[in-house]
Amino acid sequence: MSETKNYITPAGLKALLKELKHLKSNERPQLTETIAWAAGNGDRSENGDYIYGKKRLREIDRRIRFLSKRIETAEVIDPAVQKAQDIRFGATVTILDEQENEKTYSIVGEDETDIDRGHISWKSPLARALLRKEEGDVINFRSPRGEQEIEIVTVCYQSLEIE
Repeated sequence: MSETKNYITPAGLKALLKELKHLKSNERPQLTETIAWAAGNGDRSENGDYIYGKKRLREIDRRIRFLSKRIETAEVIDPAVQKAQDIRFGATVTILDEQENEKTYSIVGEDETDIDRGHISWKSPLARALLRKEEGDVINFRSPRGEQEIEIVTVCYQSLEIE
């Protein structure tokens, strides 16, 4: 886990809390019941339900610890209340690439990244290239395809929903 800030949007925090609640109140209790039942069936060394259940329980507990730490260190920033003109955390940015393709990205926390929805981490190379820039700026960005020139078409701040 990184030592830097854990910026997150309200929607991202809500998604982490929802997952944590589901793990603690649904998955873990059901799994402990299954493990207890499997343990009562005798020899544990060849009991697939017991062995798999214990393994899955360790995975769930690890995820609960991870989520708890991320929630504890979260620094919530609501894009809907940002008043900045330049690009900062939470901005939704439309860019135009060299092939005249228009793409829209929202700069979100590491736990909210979803490239299919255009949500990129504030630590990603593209987000880092965009930060502190403004509408109309043309910047050079080093992508996996090499150096690219992109133009910033629009910058806005709005509530973001995480599915």
